[in-house]
Amino acid sequence: MMPFPAEAVSRVKVLVVGDIMLDRYWFGEVDRISPEAPVPVVRVAKREDRLGGAANVARNIVALGAQASLLGIVGSDEAGGKVRDLARDAGINSCLVADAAAPTTLKMRVMGRQQQLLRVDFEEGPGPQSLAKLEAQARQLIAQHDMLVLSDYAKGVLSQVEILISAAQEAGVPVLVDPKGHKYQRYHGASIITPNRLEMQEAVGRWHSEDELEQQAQALRQELGLEALLVTRSEQGMTLFSDEGRQHTDAYAHEVFDVSGAGDTVLAALAVTRAAGLSWFEAVLWANRAGGLVVGKLGTSVVTAGELS
Repeated sequence: MMPFPAEAVSRVKVLVVGDIMLDRYWFGEVDRISPEAPVPVVRVAKREDRLGGAANVARNIVALGAQASLLGIVGSDEAGGKVRDLARDAGINSCLVADAAAPTTLKMRVMGRQQQLLRVDFEEGPGPQSLAKLEAQARQLIAQHDMLVLSDYAKGVLSQVEILISAAQEAGVPVLVDPKGHKYQRYHGASIITPNRLEMQEAVGRWHSEDELEQQAQALRQELGLEALLVTRSEQGMTLFSDEGRQHTDAYAHEVFDVSGAGDTVLAALAVTRAAGLSWFEAVLWANRAGGLVVGKLGTSVVTAGELS
C-alpha cells in the first residue's frame, strides 16, 4: 500500500453538509441497583461533549490533515453553542445556520464501566426558512471546495439533497454521499454513495451471492449515474463497484470496541484521499484502514494522519 499522501491531503478543501448532532457522554460508576426500579444507579464522575453526525465527519477530515468547512443547522440553544465551540476548537470552518424554532439534535449517552447503559435523543426537523438559508449558503460555498460530502442522518437537513448535488455538478465539484433510507433516486448524479450492508439491502433487497450483489450494485450505480458505489460491510470489509468492476478489501479492525461514528471516519478518509488524487479503490483502502482504527476507540472519535501512517 502506498504511503498516506499527507502533503497532497493538506491542500484539500472539503465542504461537509448534513445533519449535525452533539454527542453528550456522562461517565460514571455503577455499584448498586435503584430501590425505586430494577435499574442501575450511575454516579456521574465525568461529562464530555463531542461533535456528532456531519460535524464528526468534518472533525475527522481536519484530523487527517485536510481543511473542512461545515454547513448545517443547529438550534439557538446551549447544545448549538457547544457545537460551535467544539467546531472552532477542532479547527473546522463553521458555516452554521441557527434555527430558533428547532433544538439542536442531541444524543445523550449514560456510560457505566465503559458500557453504554442508556441513550436519550432530542431531535426535531428544521423549518423551511432554515433550509432555504442553508441552500443559499451551499451555493456560495461549493465552488470554493475540492469535494462536497453529504452526511445524511435522516434528520431533515438533506430533505432537498437533489438541489445540492445539482449545484455541485454545475460547479464541477465531486460529491460523496453517506445515504439514508431506501429512496436512492434522490442521490442521482453524485460521484459515489457509501451505504452500509443494511442500507444496501433496504435499497435493492437481499442478495444470496456475491455475483447477485454485483449485479444489483452495478444496476443501481448505472441508474443513479454514479462513478462508483461503495458497500461497507462491517466484519466483511468493503466492496467497491465501478467501471472497473468489483474490488473488495477485507476488514482491517483488530479489535472492535465501539462502532459509533465509524462511518463518519470512513467517509472523511475516502473524501480526503480521493480529493488528494488517489483512485477510488486506493481511497477505499485508506478509508478501510481508518475505519478499522476508529472502532478500537470509545465513542465518536477521530483517526489522525499520524495513526494512518
